[in-house]
Amino acid sequence: MNTKHRNVAVAVVTGVLLCGTAACSGGDGSDNAGKPAAHSSAAQKPVEVSPLAAVRQAADNSRKITSLTYTMHGSIPGSGTVDANASMSMKPLAMRMLTKTSGAADPQENGDMEIRLTGSGLYIGGASLAAESGGKKWIKFPTSALGGGAKGGQDPLAGLGSQASGNPADESTSLTASKDLKKVGTETVDGVSTTHYSGTVTFDALRKESAGKGADAKKRTEQTIKAYRDMGLTKLTMDMWVDGSDHTKQFRTRGTATKGPLDMMIKFVNINKPVTVKTPPAAETMDLAQMMEGSGSA
Repeated sequence: MNTKHRNVAVAVVTGVLLCGTAACSGGDGSDNAGKPAAHSSAAQKPVEVSPLAAVRQAADNSRKITSLTYTMHGSIPGSGTVDANASMSMKPLAMRMLTKTSGAADPQENGDMEIRLTGSGLYIGGASLAAESGGKKWIKFPTSALGGGAKGGQDPLAGLGSQASGNPADESTSLTASKDLKKVGTETVDGVSTTHYSGTVTFDALRKESAGKGADAKKRTEQTIKAYRDMGLTKLTMDMWVDGSDHTKQFRTRGTATKGPLDMMIKFVNINKPVTVKTPPAAETMDLAQMMEGSGSA
């Protein structure tokens, strides 16, 4: 896989990690169950809740998600600007993401890519791929290869399988770890009235927040922290916009890194609506595992 495909994969992994850190819920079609008193009907006097209680409620509601559609836009240190549209189903696990990368230092890293995750593996496709692979439009990475990574931990795809295989809501309590969490105010996002909360989160706080949630949650947290540290980040500023149904409508993650600024905005469009992802045709796919076996690579 050439430099362009490696770096796009890194950007995608980063996006998945960021989505895992954010409260991946919100948008139209959300379930109103579990609403706190702060969002009671107009006939009742609203009760003001603390920022921590509001953020925790949004995080708890996100755990009910079985599928979601979202957009992602922002800058990733070392990878330029990334725009993405994605749909994801947790049960069964499936994902389709269209990305556009621009502004990278190496022009070869810029361009459009499509990522599909199905039961048979992870597929990366792009307009430039066919010219480099004898007409094949897709590269297939077997699902079994996505969790362990290459020797020395240098595989940019390492951890994507475990990140994608869990509900992104597993990490949705990140902002509750903030020691300076505050309510910024009321704002409208895509025509939806929301309450904006903001806070600073350290990596130690992320670890503490995941403590006691099981080995899988701890592993995903460590993978998230490693992705941030690899960018040169030491702490994060997180913003959450919560709608009237106590679901996250928008989430922003920012930080100052040695490789440049991190500023990623995720907007949630739909939740719990059908998501279908088709496996690319075998005739158009280059199987990386078979290629490596044929060449004797590990």
